[in-house]
Amino acid sequence: MDLQKPEHKHAGPAPAVADPRASDADLRASDADLRASDADLRASDADRDRIADILREALAEGRLSADEHAERVEGVLSAKTVGELEVFIRDLPAAHQRRSAPVWAPAANRPTDAIPPDPDDNVVAVFSAAVRKGRWRAGRRIHAYAVFGSVEIDLSEAIFEYRQVVIKAFSVFGSVEVRVPENISLRGTGVGVLGDFQVDTLDSAEPDAPVVYVDGWAVLGSVEAKPKRGKLVADILDRVQRAVDRKVDRSLRKHLDR
Repeated sequence: MDLQKPEHKHAGPAPAVADPRASDADLRASDADLRASDADLRASDADRDRIADILREALAEGRLSADEHAERVEGVLSAKTVGELEVFIRDLPAAHQRRSAPVWAPAANRPTDAIPPDPDDNVVAVFSAAVRKGRWRAGRRIHAYAVFGSVEIDLSEAIFEYRQVVIKAFSVFGSVEVRVPENISLRGTGVGVLGDFQVDTLDSAEPDAPVVYVDGWAVLGSVEAKPKRGKLVADILDRVQRAVDRKVDRSLRKHLDR
């Protein structure tokens, strides 16, 4: 019996074996190209806030002088692209740590008290006045904009559902006033460009007290944050829970006595 040789069909060129060294170089080049393309993106308010936070930390650590900090923040406000923003932090450790660490964590791993990138509440006054006061729920991040107007944020009677509250205040020919209870912690720093930015630091004796951070800038305007004398945080939620527990306990005892 004649055996025919199996016919070999042409399957095209064999796949090339990847060179690990070339692969690493390609990855580095791809990463560099990605960073270059990102640098051309238009900068958002969130991008400017992120760079301003890094500069504020550098000022607090003594890496920048007050004059250097003010000069860089002024440049941040006028920057148009992400690449222009990166210039102001490229000599700071936070910029290099940020490149090697993931920016976004999985949703399941994010703490519920984490400060969101977008505000929970915007308080805007343009040639007008805007007020937040009384019994209201303070979000984790509040943005206040006063342009030829006035903004008042009164937290003296607010309900604090989170341990940290960040207020970003921006004043242009206007004023932003922040008032907090006496038994919380108040911290922050900002920049006044031909204006006044003042935060009266306050440290609560209670380790679990809410902390309010005030940051931002004032251009030919003013931002002021200080405690409101005589006002204390009332822990309404705990009192309500205790009242519910007492009611359940009374109902249980009444049921057992039958």
